[in-house]
Amino acid sequence: MTDAADLRRRTAALLAAHPPAGTDRLDFLRARFDAGLAWVHFPEGLGGLSAPRSLQSVVDAELTAAGAPDNDPGRIGIGLGMAAPTILRFGSEEQRRRWLRPLWTGEEVWCQLFSEPGAGSDLAALATRAVRDEQHASHPGEAGGDWIVDGQKVWTSSAHLARWAILIARTDPAVPKHRGISYFVCDMTDAGVEVRPLRQITGEAEFNEVFLTGVRIPDAHRLGEVGEGWKVAQTTLMNERVAIGGARIPREGGMIGVAAEDWRARPELRTHDLHQRLLTLWVEAEVARLTGERLRQQMSPTAGSGRAGAAPAPQPGPEGSGMKLAFARLAQQISGWEVEFLAEDGLAYDDWTMRRPDGVDFTGREAGYRYLRAKGNSIEGGTSEVLLNIVAERVLGLPPEPRTDKDVAWKDLPR
Repeated sequence: MTDAADLRRRTAALLAAHPPAGTDRLDFLRARFDAGLAWVHFPEGLGGLSAPRSLQSVVDAELTAAGAPDNDPGRIGIGLGMAAPTILRFGSEEQRRRWLRPLWTGEEVWCQLFSEPGAGSDLAALATRAVRDEQHASHPGEAGGDWIVDGQKVWTSSAHLARWAILIARTDPAVPKHRGISYFVCDMTDAGVEVRPLRQITGEAEFNEVFLTGVRIPDAHRLGEVGEGWKVAQTTLMNERVAIGGARIPREGGMIGVAAEDWRARPELRTHDLHQRLLTLWVEAEVARLTGERLRQQMSPTAGSGRAGAAPAPQPGPEGSGMKLAFARLAQQISGWEVEFLAEDGLAYDDWTMRRPDGVDFTGREAGYRYLRAKGNSIEGGTSEVLLNIVAERVLGLPPEPRTDKDVAWKDLPR
């Protein structure tokens, strides 16, 4: 099995063959992927070496010290954290080789077409329809024909940048809502895809609404079996919550690091009460960071090859929902503390303009921006209320809430 010493040797070889100072950024990233150093726990040939996930930090540290470029993870977070693990688990070999490399290098940005105006917290109630056209295929010679998709999606981060989208749509309205969904990859440049900005409390339009009108999706762009899209979507959602709430950061990193810097830089604003609250938040942030690290270590050590008979790729469990809950609560409490500590300076926010950002920057903007943007943390990636139910039922083993619609056909549900 690949160990830390082997990874250091491989990284050194990559740097020797492609010196960062003299190599085009994209060429370096492609070479890193091909060397298996993109995500080391992925299979060989798909950006990894089937190594323990925890060893990724060894590669990252060596490359950072050498001044190597990264793949701008803030811009392609949906692809990295949600699309990639889903494609790895449910995609064909052809799909993996087509999509994973440009996804990781950032050549192709991804977005997530899940939530709808009438299906947010109750995502399985979605109404976007996908109807099969058996007679026509958008790619000549392709078996299975196309799917014609109509509907509306909302709260879609990066849709204005994306080439591809992971999409769930209803393919059978005559069965209960969880059983009539299929999972697709949608080309955002296709005819019938319309992206409109949604302006947020921060003034910018990081989110979008997406209208799908007669969009043709080849059957070859389906992940998983027809009608089993909810099973595939669970992989996406569980990985999304870990990506949001369990990202690897250094000690005193993230928003708590900014708050601590403010405290050290502004002694004239200090009070005993604010000090005690900051200490509590610092401890809770460190507990959350270490818990996230432990969660990553508890996952299966390798991703498996995905070949027939091989073990499936490891998937985070409901513990990821707890991590995302903690992240949202801490982000809102820390940003609130910072605004209070900085007094009138904490209200300053001099860039309330309509723009379409590439991503979210929680640590490089003003305190006022962080305070406003953190309000969305308890909604995106699953509302805190839904995640509390998941933790209660699947972690603590408490009785589930009554669900009267479990065995009712979707078409018969009141809307």
